[in-house]
Amino acid sequence: QVQLVESGGGLVQAGGSLRLSCAASGRSFSIVGMGWFRRPPGKEREFVAGINWSAGNTYYADSVKGRFSISRDNAKNTVYLQMDSLKPDDTAVYYCAAQGPGRRVLPGSSKDNEYDYWGQGTQVTVSS
Repeated sequence: QVQLVESGGGLVQAGGSLRLSCAASGRSFSIVGMGWFRRPPGKEREFVAGINWSAGNTYYADSVKGRFSISRDNAKNTVYLQMDSLKPDDTAVYYCAAQGPGRRVLPGSSKDNEYDYWGQGTQVTVSS
């Protein structure tokens, strides 16, 4: 099992920045990829960014390209999401997710059903 704990959410004005963190514990050595997803109010969960845990390849939703950056610190078993130039449309609950081994999936995939572990979520609110 892998446990994920997000932090760093909050209220920010449009144009501002936030950095989310997600710390993994438990069998974190088995992680092959991690991702950030979000659920805007009244909408379905959507992919934001993903990263290959070993190689570092990154993937982004079109809506956040050029504004958000995903990174990881393998020594700390932590993944980050740097969010710049935030817009009101970025308001959502943000979730961290991890992929375990043994599945033929792309590490850092955009598909939420290809993730095995999820954090509890952290609220990000962007005011206009």
